[in-house]
Amino acid sequence: MRTAIGVDLGASHVAAAVVTDDGAIHAQHEEELEDLHFEAVIAAIETVVEQALKDAGDAVGIGIGSPGNIDAASGSVLYSPNFGWENAPLGDALRKKYALPVFVANDARCATLGEFTFGTGIGCKDFALLTLGTGIGGGIVGAGNLLLGHLWGAGEIGHHQIRPFDGFVCGCGKIGCFEAQASGTGLIRHAFAVAPSFPRSALLDAARDKLSSKKIRKAAQAGDGHALAAWNNFIGDLAIGLANVIAFVNPEKIALGGGVSTAGDFMLDAVRPRADALTTMVPKGTTQIVIASLGNDAGQVGAATMAFRGGLTAVAV
Repeated sequence: MRTAIGVDLGASHVAAAVVTDDGAIHAQHEEELEDLHFEAVIAAIETVVEQALKDAGDAVGIGIGSPGNIDAASGSVLYSPNFGWENAPLGDALRKKYALPVFVANDARCATLGEFTFGTGIGCKDFALLTLGTGIGGGIVGAGNLLLGHLWGAGEIGHHQIRPFDGFVCGCGKIGCFEAQASGTGLIRHAFAVAPSFPRSALLDAARDKLSSKKIRKAAQAGDGHALAAWNNFIGDLAIGLANVIAFVNPEKIALGGGVSTAGDFMLDAVRPRADALTTMVPKGTTQIVIASLGNDAGQVGAATMAFRGGLTAVAV
């Protein structure tokens, strides 16, 4: 069975896994990122890759998922606000180090490839993944092909506006982007937005920077009025975005990943009927909305899959 190294590069850590061509992970290594300068990040990637290569035997290649707009042909990071990079030659820097093929692509697109190939996307031809975390990442598969776009930017689902006049300001500078409203950060902002109506809320006892989306969700599940009000507004915005995705690409299935998706049925039971009510141009209820099955491993599995295939655009062999 063939092996490849799948690397998931984030703003706070980098992880590398040994993945076999059936999508199974056999070893994982992780390194914290304390310095986001290009050379320091390269050194951290090399540390975890070298550890993984010792476990892998004869790996066929290395795949890396990185935040930002990535030229998947060259492996250059054209722009990454997470790192403050522009035109960073990530692929070339690592090819100089290793005698193996090295492939670099956007981290969310890698996660989409992993989930589509080995997770909830199995058996689908038209599929979308949304990762609900600090922001919203994603990817789209159409007719069995991962969509990359003219300049590698397809799948930036988090940055379509759903509340352009009365929404929260997004990190990208626009108002009311999907990720500003319906990410984990969005849920926290909804809680602060409705807080004046709940002056005695227990959620307000902690320091402002200690309030987490997980705490709000658990409080909502326990019946807390403040948390339920925030959760209801969050679900409403999530439903708008999901209905838009259904209108844009008409997928057979939308998988929800990321930390917020750990809410499971509590989230699905709330958002499915509201997304269904907003779906107009295709038959209601024909797009399945599910929880992604690979969890945080999707990025590493997808990056390794890219290495097996020789790129994001290649089909399974």
